Amino acid sequence: MIELKSDEKSPLYEQLYSALADEIRSGQRAPGTALPGRRTMAAQLGVSINTVDAAYQMLAAEGLAEARPRSGFYVQKTYGMLHSRAARRKEAEAPAAPVPDEAGPRYDLSTGSVDTALFPARSWGRIQRELLYQRPELLQRGEMQGDEALRIQIAKYLSAYRGVDCTPEQIVVGAGSEYLLGCLAHLFAGGTAAVENPGYSRTRAVLQNSAIPCTLVDIDEDGLSAEALEASGANLCYLTPSHHFPTGVTMPAPRRAQILAWAAARPGRYILEDDYDSEFRFDTRPLPSLQGMAGPDGPVVYLTTFSKSLAPGIRIACMVLPRGLLARYRQDFAVYANTVGRFEQQTLAAFMAGGYFTRHLARMRLVYKRRMEAFAAALRRELPGVTLGSVHSGLHFLLTLPGAGGESAMVEAAAREGVRLRGLSEYYLARPEHCPPDTVVAGYSALKEDDIPAVAAALARAWVR
Repeated sequence: MIELKSDEKSPLYEQLYSALADEIRSGQRAPGTALPGRRTMAAQLGVSINTVDAAYQMLAAEGLAEARPRSGFYVQKTYGMLHSRAARRKEAEAPAAPVPDEAGPRYDLSTGSVDTALFPARSWGRIQRELLYQRPELLQRGEMQGDEALRIQIAKYLSAYRGVDCTPEQIVVGAGSEYLLGCLAHLFAGGTAAVENPGYSRTRAVLQNSAIPCTLVDIDEDGLSAEALEASGANLCYLTPSHHFPTGVTMPAPRRAQILAWAAARPGRYILEDDYDSEFRFDTRPLPSLQGMAGPDGPVVYLTTFSKSLAPGIRIACMVLPRGLLARYRQDFAVYANTVGRFEQQTLAAFMAGGYFTRHLARMRLVYKRRMEAFAAALRRELPGVTLGSVHSGLHFLLTLPGAGGESAMVEAAAREGVRLRGLSEYYLARPEHCPPDTVVAGYSALKEDDIPAVAAALARAWVR
């Protein structure tokens, strides 16, 4: 019943082994029964005895057969725990269910994408190639908090551009803000976190998956208020003061001082400051970070990522721990390896040290500012009565168009015209009735400038004409 094919890529002994293994796993060969003798099997299949012996030895090594001296090979009992590879192959070869032929959206106005054409591929690739050939030691495991060279460059950048007051020793590099939030959840086990509403649902999911209960606190025109924070009963506060997601609100200095006073009023209170989209302001320089206002020993953990400034796929983020938490972090995570590859870390370190990163950011600001202005002008021209909120910061804005049929109808009509965007109410994790009506979130970071007139016209067909 076994058929071996000499024209297949796998050797004959592997084909024989696979066929016998599948028969044993599927129960076709009962436990305790003898396998045919090697000479007999070789004669039946027209192969050498060595081929049969190699297959039998593989079965014995895997525990599917037992070699008995002067007796031969016998099928071992599998206790029903082994699956048949043949059955799996048969399932894999079965025709797949037909997939609807639905084309994706022509224009993506989501907030999680970037324009990959802006990535500095030439300089990044050159640096990485040089490291690959000149620094073989980077193949070894690095420091738990991230390579020192990168942490030094990050500390310099954050100090100069975000007013963060820290040393490289306080910085922890990790593969994305979600991973770092998971680490923080361990440090704050037993606490309760206040999370902005509306806000980023993934943050709440990460904290709750890490056994940190979350309470949702509504923001106002200045962001999260200290009074609402106090009433929440939380001892942790996650917020995006530089550019609130998704409303774009920037928390003013007096409100920041109130939030810091809330944290200082009781031991064990901490602020998790996500500096979301702070790199992209087109009118004024952003306010210094909360961490910088609190100082290196203050109750603020600063988080930022290079997802928008470089690319989401590079997966480099960092957090700045207060000195009071640093010793605890090092103790609890001492055996953990860093989650970012060392070549990526050292490439970014050299990219920053050589001045490429700040020049790249300056170029991106110019490109995105021009794109924002062109998109806003096209929307105002095509959509009479439209209101655009939070235009001059971040890489998205709120679009409100009364009379367009309501948020859900706007999203559905836009999709029919090939435009993907999301309604503002999707970000209300609680009390969606407080959401402003007729409002959608329009991101433009992945929008090609040549497509702007067509996108505006498509939205006009969806909502006005």
